Amino acid sequence: MIPIMQHRHLNHQDFTLAAIDDVISRGKMGDWEDLRAAVMNDSRLAEKVLCVCRPYAGERYAQRHHFWEQYVQGRGRTA
Repeated sequence: MIPIMQHRHLNHQDFTLAAIDDVISRGKMGDWEDLRAAVMNDSRLAEKVLCVCRPYAGERYAQRHHFWEQYVQGRGRTA
C-alpha cells in the first residue's frame, strides 16, 4: 500500500489550498498522481490549483507551480 502524503502543519488529508501547495512544493510522483486524478474529477479543485499557483507567476524558479498552472489551464478545466 502506498502511504498518503502527510502535509506539514495539517491534520487532514483534504485538498485545501495549503495541502495543494504542499503537494506541489514537496510531493513525490505518487502525490502528484493523486492530485492529478482529483483535478480530473473535480473542476472546483482545478480552480484551487490555479489560486495556489498564480502568486508564483513572477518567480523564475517556481517551476513546479508553473507546471501545474500550465497543466490545469491546458486541461481546459477552468472558466
